[in-house]
Amino acid sequence: MSDPLLLRNVRRTYRGDAGELPVLRGADLTLRAGEIVALVAPSGAGKSTLLHVAGLLDRPDGGSVIVEGNEAGALSDKARTAIRRDTIGFVYQFHHLLPEFSALENVVLPQMIAGKPRRTAEQRGTALLESFGLAARLGHLPGKLSGGEQQRVAIARALANAPKVLLADEPTGNLDVGTAERVFSELLAVVRAHGLAALIATHNPDLAARMDRVVTLRDGRLG
Repeated sequence: MSDPLLLRNVRRTYRGDAGELPVLRGADLTLRAGEIVALVAPSGAGKSTLLHVAGLLDRPDGGSVIVEGNEAGALSDKARTAIRRDTIGFVYQFHHLLPEFSALENVVLPQMIAGKPRRTAEQRGTALLESFGLAARLGHLPGKLSGGEQQRVAIARALANAPKVLLADEPTGNLDVGTAERVFSELLAVVRAHGLAALIATHNPDLAARMDRVVTLRDGRLG
């Protein structure tokens, strides 16, 4: 069985009027099923770039991104989109919920885009939101939810299509300490229950210490 995510000698350089800015200089990572890995690095070191490349939102300039045995660099944009939709869940620091749709609808929509019947999508969305303690908030619009509740909905949305890989970019970074702790504990519980491979960027050493291992991004490489 293939590991859910492999990065091999991944390189990414941004080019602009001021010249070239190398961000990833040969990053290597193996992410195994059922493993939760903390990604730690100073601000500006390239954590978001690494996650975007790993999540097929950006193409590297060199190296390989292998998702469940598929070399994504050799695939068409359409094929990469299909992998992103079906295999990878992404959680951002800011929830990016659709404001005109309810909590449940925000979790249902990605499933319907993937071809699931509405009834099936609603059943899964309800179960996911209930697992995050939001049974009483299914019909609420995002503007009527607290920050912690909004982020719980965003995490449920990322899990909606039963991904094998979860990538999270500072998922509790926009929350107060108490709320961050509750949301993070719920995130860990759900990820472990589903046996996902998860890479979670965080600045919080206490949260990082609760994961299975920690990798540090420094000078464009992971160690």
